[in-house]
Amino acid sequence: MSDFQDFLRHQYVYVATGEFKPGKFEEAKQLYEQAVSMYTKGFQKAYLLQQPGTDKGIAIIFWENIGDMEANHSEAYQNILKKMSHLFAHAPATSYYELVCEIQPALDQQIQVQS
Repeated sequence: MSDFQDFLRHQYVYVATGEFKPGKFEEAKQLYEQAVSMYTKGFQKAYLLQQPGTDKGIAIIFWENIGDMEANHSEAYQNILKKMSHLFAHAPATSYYELVCEIQPALDQQIQVQS
C-alpha cells in the first residue's frame, strides 16, 4: 500500500519567469547554481531555461512539498538572492504549481534514441 500512496503523492514546482539586464544572464546563472546547490531535504531537481538570443529565462524547481521548499530558504540562500536582485530588468513573476501529470517516453523509445 505504501507504493500506491507514494504514487498518489504529487511534487510541487516553483516557477519564476524574468528578464535580466542586458548581458547579465551568465552572472545570474552562476548565482542560481549556487542557490540551488544549497537545497537539501525535499529538493528533487531544478532547471534554468534561457530564451535563445535574449536575457529572458525561466527557473523551474521541483520539491516534495511546499514546506520543504520554504525550509530551504536559509540566510545564505537569501544573501544569494540579494546579490541576484540587481541583475533583473524588473522583478520576476513567481508561481507555485502541483505536478499532476508526467509523461516519459517508453523504455524501448529511450533505448532506440541512445543506440
